[in-house]
Amino acid sequence: MRLNRRIHLYSSVLFALVLIVTNVLVYIVFSSLTIREQQDRIVSQTEKVADNIRLSANDLPVADLLRAYVPLEGMIRIVAQQSSNSLLVTSPNEQQLSQRPVAYASSLVSQVVKDNGHRYVFVSVPIIWNDGRVVNVQVTESLKQTESYLNVLQLVLLIVTGLAMIPVFLSGQILSRIVIRPIAALTSTMSEIRRSGHFKRIKLEERSQDELYEMGITFNRMIELLENNYDKQKQFVSNASHELRTPLTIIESYASLLKRRGLERPDLFTESIEAIHSEAVRMKEMTEQLLLLARHEEQWNLKLEPVDLSHQAAQLSREFWQAYNRRVEVVLSAELQAEAELCTIWTDGGKLRQLLFILLDNARKYSSEDMILELGFDDRSLDHSEHHEAGTRNRYIRVIDHGIGIPATELPKVFDRFYRVDQARTRQDTGGSGLGLTLAERIAEALGATIRLESEEGSGTTAIVTLPATAQHMAGFSANSN
Repeated sequence: MRLNRRIHLYSSVLFALVLIVTNVLVYIVFSSLTIREQQDRIVSQTEKVADNIRLSANDLPVADLLRAYVPLEGMIRIVAQQSSNSLLVTSPNEQQLSQRPVAYASSLVSQVVKDNGHRYVFVSVPIIWNDGRVVNVQVTESLKQTESYLNVLQLVLLIVTGLAMIPVFLSGQILSRIVIRPIAALTSTMSEIRRSGHFKRIKLEERSQDELYEMGITFNRMIELLENNYDKQKQFVSNASHELRTPLTIIESYASLLKRRGLERPDLFTESIEAIHSEAVRMKEMTEQLLLLARHEEQWNLKLEPVDLSHQAAQLSREFWQAYNRRVEVVLSAELQAEAELCTIWTDGGKLRQLLFILLDNARKYSSEDMILELGFDDRSLDHSEHHEAGTRNRYIRVIDHGIGIPATELPKVFDRFYRVDQARTRQDTGGSGLGLTLAERIAEALGATIRLESEEGSGTTAIVTLPATAQHMAGFSANSN
């Protein structure tokens, strides 16, 4: 059974059961209250009749008194304690009541009895007769009129139940359509995606912010994630096949050359080994960068911790001196020199180190002079609000070189994948793959930071990283990552 029919059936049956149970309870409560009210009324009337008969028994014949007080549909009689006979009078249409057995009661009796399929109220009231005897004045009155009213009520409730089932049936159908519509949209969209091979999103109506709307949002976010991963995978395959083709061709060429002439020419052997090693190292670095860029943001696994910027800058400076024999001068602003603890911010130390290493490595490749790593406060907040406390102000890190610089026309393109400035930034000179700044930009985005370049051709380049003072910009990202 399809889900819409199941919802329609279950909702209709449930509403019908609720309606039927409600009407049954209404009927039971109303009939009980009505019969109780009739019973109380007959008890009260019987007590009054008993008093009137006792007071008038000396003046009028008892039979005449009974005929005067007999119910319209019932019987009245007087029962003595010591005798099985009784004096009774019945209404014309209730003659069969005279056949009911005689029973004396020493106290007030009120009950509902059945006779020939009809219900009656039987009331027995003991009184002291004029001669000192205790007798019962017993009244039996029919509930036919009350039963007639209850039958009418029963019929009305049945009709109302039948009429109410029409909107219940229609509302169940409408409810099933409302529930099924977004599910059908999801199914149709997924079928369309499978058929066309293109990712699509469902259209959402923002009139109701219910669970179905949230399901649609979740589906669209999932499709967005799948599309991003698919695009990254496709781009990774394209980039890898494009960029790895050249080093693989070089390695294959030198390997073939070694195979043919390596034993005859030692100089060629050394050249080939160095070339193969160089291309293999470059392939390894490029592959690692491509794999990192192919990851989705949720897979970066950021780890927030307090990071001392001055300590990390000094460590990078020492490492560049030892590895490349290049000097990196660390410069702190006056405020950071005055209060060293302000150099500490909450961020991912490993990713920040990787970002700075990329920028310093670029500066090293394209400049032969000393580099500068400058730390300070940036009063321009990422959310464009004013910060008055030093501990909540953003920090900046500037990587400054005095190299060849970047032409103004090329500056907006340097963060594109595999882009290299034509004049001097070639692979032969630097060994770069054009992925460094792209990766740096991705890392900066993950850290909630911004990165921009300022450059003048022939004078040098400054890379400026603006870091948030707290981890609030990374809160959502970090929660997904962990």
